[in-house]
Amino acid sequence: MARRRKLSPERKEFINGLLEHYHPSDAHDVQEMLKDLLGDTLQGMLEAEMDEKLGYSKYDYKNKDTDDSRNGYSPKTVTSSMGPIDLDIPRDRKGEFEPQIVKKNQTDISNIEDQVLSMYAKGMTTRDISTHLRDVYGVDASAEMISHMTDRILPIAKEWQNRPLERKYAIVFMDAVHFHVREDNRTIKKAVYVAIGTRLDGTREVLGMWIGGNESAKYWLGVLNEIRNRGVEDIMIVSVDGLTGFGDAINAVFPKAEIQRCIVHQIRYSTKFISYKDIKPFMKDLALVYKADTEEIALSALDDLDEKWGGKYPSSVASWRNNWPQLATYFKYPPEIRKIIYTTNSIENFNRQLRKVTKQRTIFPTDDSLFKILYLAMMDITKKWTGKSWDWGQTLDQLCIYFGDRIQPGDL
Repeated sequence: MARRRKLSPERKEFINGLLEHYHPSDAHDVQEMLKDLLGDTLQGMLEAEMDEKLGYSKYDYKNKDTDDSRNGYSPKTVTSSMGPIDLDIPRDRKGEFEPQIVKKNQTDISNIEDQVLSMYAKGMTTRDISTHLRDVYGVDASAEMISHMTDRILPIAKEWQNRPLERKYAIVFMDAVHFHVREDNRTIKKAVYVAIGTRLDGTREVLGMWIGGNESAKYWLGVLNEIRNRGVEDIMIVSVDGLTGFGDAINAVFPKAEIQRCIVHQIRYSTKFISYKDIKPFMKDLALVYKADTEEIALSALDDLDEKWGGKYPSSVASWRNNWPQLATYFKYPPEIRKIIYTTNSIENFNRQLRKVTKQRTIFPTDDSLFKILYLAMMDITKKWTGKSWDWGQTLDQLCIYFGDRIQPGDL
């Protein structure tokens, strides 16, 4: 069996240097080593802040252009997630120095690590963060050290991924986004399966993110079973793309769920076969189908579309007829619900934000490294999800009518 953790030559040299210096014998010693490294980094940052405040580095008197000067240190013990750390806070003679990295009266510096996590969540690589700290504070905080700091989020991320979910969801959107990951000395394109649910109170949450192989209905079946095992008993409507077998996988786990296939995906697929000169008139006729007020009108428009274009573009029209049961679900609902479920744009927008954060990383070394940044990015993105869906009260009234036997007063 191949080793799960493989070190690059540079990383191995760095680790060996630490081991040679600290000689750790157990996990506790390793924790103390990391705490010592964090303390040295913070101390260096404090010294750099004093240099910036005075305008010259220590003992560099020829560049001194101030009547202020250093005046020793004040000892201070602060708390970090790794335990207490002893620091020496620089002083100046005028008493004007206000350190920013560890502020006066601040005894808990765990937020320093949170700042590193925040930069990581916004897409900065460990080397970017290392460079930023060096440029701003003049301190060398290695990419390896920063990686260790971000690794502490993994147990929290795993706990989030396995947390209990709500018993019932009004709407769940499902889609996959792809990334390249190293595995067994090969670069593999992997799908990250994402599910976003709208609760019955109108608020949204990411149900989970699962890293698997190429997107397939079989893997989605496993995701759906996990969602059910985490406490979900019922989903009213599921909005998905056009993956073959997706609907069967959903019905196998949540047989009462109504499935809405994404209209935007369907339009993209059907227009692939249309020549450039015909695309505008074809789209005008196609719009009469998916923008119709009722399913009856839509089917009549589809007949007209078939009669006019079916001979020239049979695959484009046939794709609508073959998938009609799942494409036409939204016609039974009023505009309040239609505009929410007819497309997976909301989850695609979420996935676009994930790609934006990860764009500087073309290849991830492990699944854990990918999951770590996706979790941090997800937490950053969902901070803005504070409100409910637009006019949710009216939407909920409609849902209670359509699914009255499945939504009880105690569910709201």
